[in-house]
Amino acid sequence: MRHAIRAMLVAFALALAVPAATYFIASAQAQAKVLDINSATQAELEALPGIGPVYAAAIIKGRPYKAKDELHEKKIITKALYDKIKDMIIAKQK
Repeated sequence: MRHAIRAMLVAFALALAVPAATYFIASAQAQAKVLDINSATQAELEALPGIGPVYAAAIIKGRPYKAKDELHEKKIITKALYDKIKDMIIAKQK
């Protein structure tokens, strides 16, 4: 009986640990996928939702950016589009 209870407790602990580990891996992957608008290629920019060849070319032409919100402030992209991608981009300083 003890072994059965112990086995159930171990199984329960493992069941709780797997979703937590999955969350941390997903969080790390999300952070790794943030795109630097100062160094991204045309193709990388076009992979962002709502960014096509014209917007990507305009972003590249407007470099360098001190902050990511300059995309909207400089009227390179619309506010709605900026709001859609703002969590996916950064503007690193060299």
